[in-house]
Amino acid sequence: MGAEAILSGLQVVLSVVIILLVLLHSGKDAGLSGAFGVGTGAGPLGGGAYAERNLTRMTIIASLIWVVNVIVLLKIA
Repeated sequence: MGAEAILSGLQVVLSVVIILLVLLHSGKDAGLSGAFGVGTGAGPLGGGAYAERNLTRMTIIASLIWVVNVIVLLKIA
């Protein structure tokens, strides 16, 4: 199993994680975050604005890792 295969698998996993993180953000209609109690203060990520900040940070970090992974994949391909 080569490095390209591992990085390609990581790319798929990161893509799914980013999709889920974006869907968890509350929007105009509270999105999926309302379903998991993120906006109520009762969720696993803390309460209200704190949870939104954490979701934003996790989304940014996952996105940056995704971009770096794309660049590495382009360089080794």
